[in-house]
Amino acid sequence: MAVVNPTDTERASARATVDIAGTAWPVYKLEALFAGVVVCLMLALITGSVQAAVLGAATVSALRWALGTIRH
Repeated sequence: MAVVNPTDTERASARATVDIAGTAWPVYKLEALFAGVVVCLMLALITGSVQAAVLGAATVSALRWALGTIRH
């Protein structure tokens, strides 16, 4: 007969988090948002096209978010 003791479970690997309004956000999500804002502003200034800036920022943010999810 197998016995399961819930207090003996292993913890998942610790992720670096930042507490925002009582919610723990993984750092990679904040990095993705920050990178998106920076890319959006840079592309808007360089190209003068808001459409290109938003598309580029969304691409960079999504890639960073996905890579962070895969790594953890």
